[in-house]
Amino acid sequence: MHNTLEVPDARLYYEVRGEGPLVVLVGAPMNADSFAPAAELLATDHTVLTTDPRGINRSPLHDPDQDSTPQLRADDLSRLLTHLDAGPAAIFGSSGGAVTALAFAEAHPEQAHTVIAHEAPVVDPLEDREQLYAGTDDQIATYLAGDVIGAWRKFMAQANIPIPDDAIGMMFGGDRDPQQVADERRWFAHEMRATVHWQPDFAALRAASTRVVIGIGEDSAGQLCDRTSLALAAALGIEPTMFPGGHVGFVDDPKSFVTRLHAVLYES
Repeated sequence: MHNTLEVPDARLYYEVRGEGPLVVLVGAPMNADSFAPAAELLATDHTVLTTDPRGINRSPLHDPDQDSTPQLRADDLSRLLTHLDAGPAAIFGSSGGAVTALAFAEAHPEQAHTVIAHEAPVVDPLEDREQLYAGTDDQIATYLAGDVIGAWRKFMAQANIPIPDDAIGMMFGGDRDPQQVADERRWFAHEMRATVHWQPDFAALRAASTRVVIGIGEDSAGQLCDRTSLALAAALGIEPTMFPGGHVGFVDDPKSFVTRLHAVLYES
């Protein structure tokens, strides 16, 4: 089932599958389609909610120049759960969506019994945070100046994700899907900075009734989101939880990833 919900300044597109305990899968800027294979597998014994974040794909904004913050996206999820009269939920967020999930745990703990933040790019706990903030701002400026491939080269270099230059050119150059380009531009222009610059309230996260899990891909060792996730887990006084694959393991091998996710959901 798919539908839309009017929220302040936007209309949210969302999908609901299956029956059983509620699991929310959330990305930023990834939309609902990226989670569809994993959602189908989870829906055999769960109700699964996926959504396009505000301003992405099928979730248009009233003001296209509005910036997207983790707090805004967390409030959107809260409104969706209230609209569906659902929850408390388990929320799995990946990358920018993991930052959304952590912001949700701070602001709406009564609506989530578990929050799994998989590879959140939260650099605040790192000693080289100022250098990373500057690098992010440089990536954004490079993209907005029109150098798309150059911006992605800088992004991958800072993320420490090894992709050959010619592969980056093939991925982000030439003829591309217009919606993909629009969502990418929104990420650089209106979403990336607030997501990377978000500062957790560790005291609130530690005190919340919500169980917080910090997830890391087994193949992500040495990458920026491995470093940020290790630092987040240490700041929260918990051990990180390993998942199959790398940064987008749920896309590359949904079956293995969902098997692990299912086990994590039911750990005490």
